Amino acid sequence: MTEPERPREIAAIDLGSNSFHMVVARVVGQSLQIISRHKQRVHLASGLNEHHHLDQAAMQRGLHCLAMFGERLQGFDPDNVRIAATYTLRQAQNAAVFLQRAEHVLPYPIEIIPGTEEARLIYLGVAHTQPETGQTLVVDIGGGSTELVIGEGFDTQLTYSKHMGCVSYNQQYFPKGKISAKHFNAAQLAAQQKLESIATKYIRTGWQTAIGSSGTIKAIREVLIGLGHSDGIITAKRLNQLIEAILAVKHADDLELEGLSDDRKPVFAAGVAILHAVFQSFHIEEMIFSDGALREGLLYEMEERFRHSDIRTRTAEAMAKQYNIDPDQALRVRETAEKLYNQIEPQPGLAKAELATLLQWGALLHEVGLSISYAGFHRHSAYLLRHSTMPGFTLEQQTVLASLVRYQRKSLKLEEMPELSIYKRKHLYPLIRTLRIAVALNGQRSDEPLPPITVQADKEDWTLTLPAGWESDNRLLAADLQQEQAYWQKAGWTLTLLEG
Repeated sequence: MTEPERPREIAAIDLGSNSFHMVVARVVGQSLQIISRHKQRVHLASGLNEHHHLDQAAMQRGLHCLAMFGERLQGFDPDNVRIAATYTLRQAQNAAVFLQRAEHVLPYPIEIIPGTEEARLIYLGVAHTQPETGQTLVVDIGGGSTELVIGEGFDTQLTYSKHMGCVSYNQQYFPKGKISAKHFNAAQLAAQQKLESIATKYIRTGWQTAIGSSGTIKAIREVLIGLGHSDGIITAKRLNQLIEAILAVKHADDLELEGLSDDRKPVFAAGVAILHAVFQSFHIEEMIFSDGALREGLLYEMEERFRHSDIRTRTAEAMAKQYNIDPDQALRVRETAEKLYNQIEPQPGLAKAELATLLQWGALLHEVGLSISYAGFHRHSAYLLRHSTMPGFTLEQQTVLASLVRYQRKSLKLEEMPELSIYKRKHLYPLIRTLRIAVALNGQRSDEPLPPITVQADKEDWTLTLPAGWESDNRLLAADLQQEQAYWQKAGWTLTLLEG
């Protein structure tokens, strides 16, 4: 009698500015069963100085926490773990140093995600854990940033991430824990100013339910319950009552509010100021709390990817449409790149399979820069892919896409390639070579299918075998391939052309 197959276990880690969180779940049928949660306050944002450098003490706190998380994840397949880093590591100029050290204590890739991607994943986590239907506003006040999302079902309509959080605002407006009406009003006004540019759009879009998530709003809810509001609903009137209680003391250490933990005290006033600004700017009447947040969004997306179309595919297709890409040419280049790469990596491992997928998206989007101008369009394409809002993609993945399209043609100035943390440059070189060949072979933009072409790779030395006599029948293509050989040679690579 065979033993029943063990349920798949997946884990998500959220490297926040104030706390690191890990949640582990078991996939049971069509649902997730949370089996453990872990949280450690690391105060990462407090180690970020005015030059956006993360100090050694903050790094060490974070690494110590990751080492503890690593003990729980022993034996987990890399495909079953997702780690997302948010505001502080987005801002830190020396984030790469932290990521390199983290590899030694937790052998799973850490994705630094853009603010809009963080907002989308937070919404996804809330949407999967709340029974409410209809238009929903989700607000998440973190240590360094605040995410604001309107969506319905599992789809988002508006996503913004603002640079304001309970840790950063505490440092700026409540120095050394001092509390006063002047400090509180300054923090609230600053938050309202940041929200001013988006408030009208949100109010016009509208929502049926406002939901708060994560630590700041959870702490506010618990304190309101301690003040006698047993339903835990946050209203403008109750926030005013809470503000009065905060302003009754002169220092954060003196906050004696039922439900408020000692480690939350230092940043509590700043969090309340931001939430009150959100209430005022968006004319919110009441807000409920959701346990779902970024880490739950990561979990559900890991499992959802096996049942729904990939959000990144939808993003790439929408971008192709937005920039009027020639779909036939994009498809020709993508199919050629796939066929060539499959010869180089017939059975790619997990990391190379992800890169193969990025190659497909890079091929699909390699001409986005044509919408700006033909001259130097590969550079325009790289800029758009690096700096556009692309739901589903991490900053690293956008950097990979930008690098692929940047080096699709012309000279190979590889020294200009940006630094990567998850992938190494040597991982990208085969993709760049593959895309360059695919672009060159389809340079005539012909509907005629390409004949069988084989490629062999020995590190930097590649051999392309073309059908006998094909080059002589395609003299323009032959000239392009000879020019390509010269570009490769200058980069220290070799492209040999044979006729078979």
